Amino acid sequence: MPDVDSAQSSTPGQAITIVSGLPRSGTAMMMRMLNVGGVPALTDNIRAADEDNPYGYFEFEPAKRTREDAGWLPQAEGKVVKMAHLLLHDLPRDRQYDVIFMRRSLEEVVRSQNALLARTGRPRDESLSDERIQEIFRGQLRETEEFLAGENAFRVLYVNYHGVIKNPQAAAAEVNEFLGGRLNESAMADVVDASLYRQRKDD
Repeated sequence: MPDVDSAQSSTPGQAITIVSGLPRSGTAMMMRMLNVGGVPALTDNIRAADEDNPYGYFEFEPAKRTREDAGWLPQAEGKVVKMAHLLLHDLPRDRQYDVIFMRRSLEEVVRSQNALLARTGRPRDESLSDERIQEIFRGQLRETEEFLAGENAFRVLYVNYHGVIKNPQAAAAEVNEFLGGRLNESAMADVVDASLYRQRKDD
């Protein structure tokens, strides 16, 4: 069964679906699954696809400025938008959100982020060890999950990245059930590219 935190379901046709999680936790993969499955992705395509995300990042810049301006929300109705985990706190509580929250090994997340920085030539903060970054992320995730559980505006499905890679069909079925059973599960499963699972704990 899906790992779902229940609240009152969104009104059909007005739901805003959000894919969230830590950076490098599989959020772009889930965005692509939903987009091909029947939930249009709200994205501005400003951040182009690259070696790290060859199918695109599916980002939407106004979502990063929600605290200052939430005027983009009406255009997100019936669509899916990607938001980093900390930005969920900025969403106004006057509507309902269906959140698909990606979970991945923190060790793999940090290794993937380090690899991205190395490939793009950006410096990493050498004052923070990988273990300390994992500890920070662990605290952020705990606080975010507690926040989501305490707000009636959010329904949440927690999806494990490794589970999607291992069994895309089952993952697609869980997500489809959570969102009302209207999606193309076969199309969703078909776009999962296991070759992009590069940073593994057992490497």
